[in-house]
Amino acid sequence: MTETTRTTSGLLRRMSSRSPDEGHRAATPLELFFDLCFVVAVAQAGVRLVHAVAEGHFASGILGYTLVFFAIWWAWMNFTWFASAYDNDDVFYRIAVLVQIAGVLVLAAGVPRAFDDGNWTVAILGYVVMRLAMTCQWLRVARHNEGPERSMALKYAVGLVIVQLGWLAVLITPDAARPYVFAVLALAELSVPPIAERRFETSWHPHHIAERYGLFTIIVLGESITAATIAVQEGLDEHDELGELLSIAGGGLLIVFCAWWIYFANPAQERLTSMKRAIQWGYGHLFILGSAAAIGAGIEVAVEHVVGKAHISAVAATAAVTIPTALFLFTGWFLQARHFKRDLAEKALMPVTVVVVLACTFLGTWGVLAAGLAMALTVTIGTLLAARPESDTLRTPRLS
Repeated sequence: MTETTRTTSGLLRRMSSRSPDEGHRAATPLELFFDLCFVVAVAQAGVRLVHAVAEGHFASGILGYTLVFFAIWWAWMNFTWFASAYDNDDVFYRIAVLVQIAGVLVLAAGVPRAFDDGNWTVAILGYVVMRLAMTCQWLRVARHNEGPERSMALKYAVGLVIVQLGWLAVLITPDAARPYVFAVLALAELSVPPIAERRFETSWHPHHIAERYGLFTIIVLGESITAATIAVQEGLDEHDELGELLSIAGGGLLIVFCAWWIYFANPAQERLTSMKRAIQWGYGHLFILGSAAAIGAGIEVAVEHVVGKAHISAVAATAAVTIPTALFLFTGWFLQARHFKRDLAEKALMPVTVVVVLACTFLGTWGVLAAGLAMALTVTIGTLLAARPESDTLRTPRLS
């Protein structure tokens, strides 16, 4: 779709594929608004994760956080890839997106009940609202196109409806069976795009997709900084020993700063050259984004331990920070960074850092600062290694 077509006046426009080679393809104000509203739900999930871990309810807290974050991430991701291919910015499109935003706010409102009482009714209804709005978008694509593209859109719509019926059925499923039903439905959600696009692939834009993921990662990291700042501020009001709190604040800040640096060190769009790679990269961001949000929650847990609010050991409190940090590092390395490294020294740097960050767990309260310093050292070494002349490396870079 050309830019001229997009700016034509009218309430309804044809839902045609946008060119993957379109120049100056950037995130729109509506997409940015969409991201900010979704982070409200991310924040709610983080708050409940903090409460669960601080009380020592590790399994239930992590499970609840995973389920809620999956719903948020999956709805966000589906919209992002759809918009990259079909955003025509007409009135119906905007209304459908705003309905999705309303759905995620309903989901966010239901997060406390889901965590505290196991009552998933509000959260699931909010999720279904988001997905039905997405179904309407795909039905528009089917209406405005023919052949394989129409068939692809209808497969998406049918798949979405079937899975949403499954989520509604969860409301009458016995509590003991729900974790297994959740797992089956999550796999069903993940399978819809590969099945729908088996014979016809949507024309997503690599630069636009990379930017959208990058922006959402920034917003999630920003939410972690906000949560950690509030936790440290409250801790300073209640605790006279500044050393431990300042070490957590400094270490947490280094971790988030370095996470940002590492994520944006390589051009993600250069990896998005096929649907197979795109699915691996896009799906893998569940762990990148989920761990990025969990870092902030972990810093809050560490602060609560210092001020005596968390009923867990110092090692467990530090693990709440180091484990998501290590997961962020490993997933970022596996999905992207390793493909841009030139020799063994560059390739081994981040995996070694993962081990070091996990080892910092056993330093207790000061482990957060140690993990932050390890991350900063990694960024420094990585920057120096990348700056070497080509002749100093064992082989030339290769995107494989």
